[in-house]
Amino acid sequence: MARKALVEKQKKEPKYRVRKYNRCNICHRRHGYMRDFGLCRICFRRLANEGKIPGVVKSSW
Repeated sequence: MARKALVEKQKKEPKYRVRKYNRCNICHRRHGYMRDFGLCRICFRRLANEGKIPGVVKSSW
């Protein structure tokens, strides 16, 4: 879980455009972010296993 101060700091517009970064919409984690879903890898895996992300299935071969 991200620190509340860092989450609030990220919400403000940065001084320079390149300083902007993405955070997970659920846990606000900064690393392991998946742009297509707006989630970090941990939240993505949990929701995919629960079947809450349409069109995502566990692969097996």
